[in-house]
Amino acid sequence: MRNVVITGASSGIGEALAIELAKRGWERIALLGRRAGALEGVAKEVMAHGSKPMPIESDVRDAQSVRDAVTRVEAEWGPVDLAVANAGIGFPTPAHRFSLDDARAIMQTNFDGMLHLWDAVSPKMLARYEGHFVAIASLAGLRGLPGGSVYAASKAAMQAWMEASRVELTGKGIAMTIVNPGFVATPMVEKNRFRMPFLMKTRDAVRKIADGIERRARVIEFPLGTSMLMRALRLVPVPLFDRLVRPWSRRRVDLERARH
Repeated sequence: MRNVVITGASSGIGEALAIELAKRGWERIALLGRRAGALEGVAKEVMAHGSKPMPIESDVRDAQSVRDAVTRVEAEWGPVDLAVANAGIGFPTPAHRFSLDDARAIMQTNFDGMLHLWDAVSPKMLARYEGHFVAIASLAGLRGLPGGSVYAASKAAMQAWMEASRVELTGKGIAMTIVNPGFVATPMVEKNRFRMPFLMKTRDAVRKIADGIERRARVIEFPLGTSMLMRALRLVPVPLFDRLVRPWSRRRVDLERARH
């Protein structure tokens, strides 16, 4: 029996990925999130596709909350085979209107949340020499874009930690997969009031993620157009980069929706 834990499973990529994995025969899927009611709805969808769900109200910003959730999964189902650190938030954090509370909220959810999940699942994965850890980062982490400084920093931190850890864990039986999506049509991007290039449907995004998980890919990136653009920007000289991306700081975002 294959046991899965997904954080941020109440909506967006987390919800869709849980359902996609259920369709592919992953037998037991633990759904972690802060909204108990929404998790129950996802659990019904997972069950409808033949898998056994375990909705658990949990806050990834709280390490003990995540430990308790994973302990429950292990006690009832056994070892975690696949852990997906998906919980994430993002909204503008301009330097001229800096909010330390906003910055901390993003880092604690995105980066700390990933570490809290690893802290909870890694002891038994390491003891068994078996397991798969997946972190949903972002193409935004490949280079800092104006307006999204803290979000980009959180995703870059995730990428760097996963990359280093992947190498360190060579020979220990644990696969480490970094997922770098571009724009995906989830509730998280509903705040955006600008044209999002290469916007992908959620179902297409999670199929790519599930395909990569099943082949234990080191990195999963999509869509191709955004990936190529962001990787090209990493090679652009700094003065030219600054001129190219300056207009990006003027993009419009519904700040009220961004924080909900």
